[in-house]
Amino acid sequence: MCAIHQPNLFPRLSTLAKLFTADWWIVLDDVQFARRDYQHRARLAALDDPARQQWLTLPTHLPHGRPTLISQARLVDPHRSCRTVRLLVRQYYGRSPYWGAVSEVLDALDDSDRVADLARASTIALLSALGWTGKVRDSSEIPTRKGRSERLADLAAAVGSTHYLCGTGGLRYLDAGPFDARGIPVLPFHTPVDDPLWRWARRFSSLWALSRIGPDALADQLAAQREAHRCGADA
Repeated sequence: MCAIHQPNLFPRLSTLAKLFTADWWIVLDDVQFARRDYQHRARLAALDDPARQQWLTLPTHLPHGRPTLISQARLVDPHRSCRTVRLLVRQYYGRSPYWGAVSEVLDALDDSDRVADLARASTIALLSALGWTGKVRDSSEIPTRKGRSERLADLAAAVGSTHYLCGTGGLRYLDAGPFDARGIPVLPFHTPVDDPLWRWARRFSSLWALSRIGPDALADQLAAQREAHRCGADA
């Protein structure tokens, strides 16, 4: 299974669950950077009151203006950004009994000035903390056609995908035709709606869930979602 997603800074639980389900994460790093998206920012939720939230936003320079690609975006001050990340994340989750796991995620971040590197590293660190054993490849390394859905189908085919995991947002614009032509079924990815843990899954960073229930319990939750979607693929 393959998931294709832009690099997000400490991604939301819905995004993390989709990537955890996949065997391949293709990092969509050669599309236009969006200031209102999640490449350089994450919404943190208070440990005991998830309705209380704050943006963690890293000042970013776009060397080519609005057309700047995600891979080209640069942190204005990498060292200050790293300090901000550590201080604010500790402020929100330092009291968690699972702070050690959160701290290890922070320790895995590098000091690159590329926004894509930091976001990519934060996601891989979270996945690794939960026992993910998949593989990662950047879209910028793979030649594709120009059409949006054609391009995604080409990316999925490049890693030998048998299924393409598509979130609810992507389903609104995706044309399944190019995937059908390559024999790759599109598998919709949904997260639970009734479980309190997943209530805010599409809103704030999965750091909250990691701090709230710990890596073992969160890994079990994501493994259950993986199993459910794999059973759906086999049906």
